[in-house]
Amino acid sequence: MPILEIKLLEGRDQEVKERLIADVTKTVSETLQVAPERVRIILYEIPLNHWAIGGKTVKENQAEKERLT
Repeated sequence: MPILEIKLLEGRDQEVKERLIADVTKTVSETLQVAPERVRIILYEIPLNHWAIGGKTVKENQAEKERLT
């Protein structure tokens, strides 16, 4: 039974996440030759202020980018 953990930044629509789950399930099922019902997927949505790049949170980077535009 494949178990996949996917970490992504919060803010995507539920429809997008459901499409991701369906597409990943299909690919894993076909690649590993297991029934789709055997594939488990866990989505971790990380708050923007809990994910940092270059010493600043994504939230800080977005705010800075908005100030410059």
